[in-house]
Amino acid sequence: MRLHSLNDLALTLKHIHWNVVGPHFIAVHEMLDPQVEQVRSMADDLAERISTLGGEPHGTPGALVADRTWNDYSIGRAEAIEHLGALNLVYTELIKDHRSAMAATEEADPVTQDMLIEQLRGLELFQWFVRAHLESSGGELSTAGASTETAAASQAADQARTQP
Repeated sequence: MRLHSLNDLALTLKHIHWNVVGPHFIAVHEMLDPQVEQVRSMADDLAERISTLGGEPHGTPGALVADRTWNDYSIGRAEAIEHLGALNLVYTELIKDHRSAMAATEEADPVTQDMLIEQLRGLELFQWFVRAHLESSGGELSTAGASTETAAASQAADQARTQP
């Protein structure tokens, strides 16, 4: 599932990259390409680890869709702040699941755990980049309490409209 989640994230980031509009277009558009590259590298490392341990990594779109426990990213062409609000939730869920996998490998496979820890470092950094657009100087997150991508996108857009 970690491989599926990283492959899904790479596709989602590219989707946002292609569909972001508005005054902050270039900042978000340019911010996402390095994230895509690094997430693809994380997926490759994970797939190779699966193979190293004798498993068979399934990287096809069909396997991803059949096995995943989450819905497709729900925002199409939208303002940068809307995508960032939704993307923050994507990162939150992915990081939570990565942390669970990290904890599950603690004693059984410390090498895999180390890889997951390193990936978490990168994923948390990317989420920080996203959240920097959503937080006030007082640390309040414009998407606080949102439980869906569309709600987070809407809250982020509402907050942006009310700021001077």
